[in-house]
Amino acid sequence: MDDRSEILYRIAFASMRGVTPVMAGDILARVGSEREFFAMPETQLMSLCESRGRIYKREYRNDLLKKAEAELRFITDNRIQTLYFKDEGYPYRLTHCDDAPLMLYTLGECNFNEARVVGVVGTRHATSYGTDFVNSMISELASTVDDIIIVSGLAYGIDVAAHRAALNAGIPTVAVLAHGLNMVYPSQHRKVAADMVHNGGMLVTDYMTSDKIHKGNFVARNRIVAGLCDCVLVAESASKGGAMITAEIAVQYNRDVFALPGRVSDRYSAGCNRLIARNVAQLVTSAEDLALAMRWPIRQHENEQMSLPMDLTPEETAIIDYLTTNDTATINQLTVGLSLPIANLMNILLDMEFRGLILAVPGGCYRLGSAMV
Repeated sequence: MDDRSEILYRIAFASMRGVTPVMAGDILARVGSEREFFAMPETQLMSLCESRGRIYKREYRNDLLKKAEAELRFITDNRIQTLYFKDEGYPYRLTHCDDAPLMLYTLGECNFNEARVVGVVGTRHATSYGTDFVNSMISELASTVDDIIIVSGLAYGIDVAAHRAALNAGIPTVAVLAHGLNMVYPSQHRKVAADMVHNGGMLVTDYMTSDKIHKGNFVARNRIVAGLCDCVLVAESASKGGAMITAEIAVQYNRDVFALPGRVSDRYSAGCNRLIARNVAQLVTSAEDLALAMRWPIRQHENEQMSLPMDLTPEETAIIDYLTTNDTATINQLTVGLSLPIANLMNILLDMEFRGLILAVPGGCYRLGSAMV
């Protein structure tokens, strides 16, 4: 089977909505190949797969092939690349997600598998507080952590702010789209999308050009944003919305989630505050917070020297020494290890957290904060 024919059958096979990688692998193990799946008689196919359903109907399979032929012409004419779930170059983080897409269509060159990937999501109604934080966070990440890629959804607000901040910082950024690559939505972000592709980034989607765009697509694509990343940062969000959905999916995928806290009176900080209060997300205020929590090496700038703050109390020094040796510790461990009364210790820890000396992480633990980097 030539390469073009193989891609055709893979496109058709991957376009069966609702078929997970595990299901697809089982089907292919039984029938032999994607070509055989489309060539077999209906009765033989159902017998081998020991099940019934629309996907085995001859008419349905022929319709998939017809749409795949049109898609193959489009991707050939427009230099679109395909990443099939069995390909070596398929994003390895997605292989651990039960509902990952069988096929990704990509425009641009970006290697997910050799980078640290941060998803940045948030409200479409971003305030200056949220966009300023995204700009500073991504700028700091670019200058302190090697091999960073920023992933978002190219939507209004926080999404496009993240893409623009990455472009300004000179690092690759990837947009996960909720439609085929024959369009950019919203159209106002076409230039941003083009700049991404031309500067080491990528547009990614699991939708074909024949797929109609609708509201459910944007919810479904959130799983790809979460699945592509090592961690997800929620910059601003109301109590409900796409960013909150992405955060919940990220937790299900065992990804680290971070959130920017805000005033309790601010509508678009309510979601972030809730994530932090529920220990779904870690509170972050800087790139160092995120890098430390992820245990990523922080780049040392030339002539930069680390130094301890000069105004530490003996108790604070003991806590820092303990966390330097043990990496993380609970309040109980610190109480026992340092022989400090728990009431006094809690007051000291709270003050140290405000000063950036330590960082509270999920599980009731503490580790050294950004001021100690």
